Amino acid sequence: MLDVRSPGEYAQGHIPSAVSFPLFSDDERSQVGTCYKRQGRDAAVELGLSLGSPKLLEFVKSAKALGTDRHLRVHCWRGGMRSSSMGWLLETAGFQVTLLTGGYKAFRHWVLATFEHPQSIVILGGMTGTGKTAVLTALAAQDAQILDLERWANHRGSSYGSLGLPPQPSTEHFENEIALQWRHLNPQQPVWIEAESRRIGVCRVPQALFQRMMAATVLEIQRPRSERIALLEKEYGTANPADLIAATDRLRKHLGGLRTQEAIDHIHQGNLAAAIDLVLDYYDKTYRYDLEKRHVSIHTVNIAGLDPAQSAALLLEKTQRMLEKCWIPS
Repeated sequence: MLDVRSPGEYAQGHIPSAVSFPLFSDDERSQVGTCYKRQGRDAAVELGLSLGSPKLLEFVKSAKALGTDRHLRVHCWRGGMRSSSMGWLLETAGFQVTLLTGGYKAFRHWVLATFEHPQSIVILGGMTGTGKTAVLTALAAQDAQILDLERWANHRGSSYGSLGLPPQPSTEHFENEIALQWRHLNPQQPVWIEAESRRIGVCRVPQALFQRMMAATVLEIQRPRSERIALLEKEYGTANPADLIAATDRLRKHLGGLRTQEAIDHIHQGNLAAAIDLVLDYYDKTYRYDLEKRHVSIHTVNIAGLDPAQSAALLLEKTQRMLEKCWIPS
């Protein structure tokens, strides 16, 4: 699938399987748009032809270099002139081309509508450091359905959440990715989703999905504070101290100046466990506040001393008992 929109449009959000194959650069697209507004359609078409014509041979060569079987799907924003023009060129060069009806705009409508589909959800709750993400992965390994929002957001959902991870996508592309995951879920089986705020870093959870999450039953895993500190120390122990300090300083408004400086001093001294212990008080309070806003059934599961696989097995056992008693909506 070839996305012939400009590089900037593609970067903002695209169909995950699509290859960027721009007809115009960002600057050229801007020129054509300005020409259309000021001089009308005919002048804009002529400008587009003058900008695109010198690149026709290169387009064909680039398409052949993709190594396809000569069957291509092509789209632009609305399935208009850009995709039609590229489709004509590639058909002339011997490709079999299908235009995506409605273009990327139609795909976006599909994405947002996807989250309206009914689906039973179980929320995996737990304070910072309980190892929710590892348990979620273990649930998937034991054939449970999961939707790992933090994976697609490239963020762990805290001030430290971006450390060691790739740059975050736009909210638009985040929605695209998780919509494709959502459509493959079995509606007859619950899907596990980690408890999240509305925003994961810069990515916003789609409104329809977030409302379903807020109304879902919560299974809250619990560990002793000492285990939580140890898990967090293992997770962030290799991070750059300067990055840890910057992330801690972003919490100054919430931690207070004195506690923030104490935590930073601990990081300078290489005593990460002590810094984590100070910061956890804030995250525990925030987590409890967010959880109480849900007004749903919350069931606690003690996983002290258990590894992720053991924790997942215990959760699935408890979930099965709850389903049998209809404590989890289907």
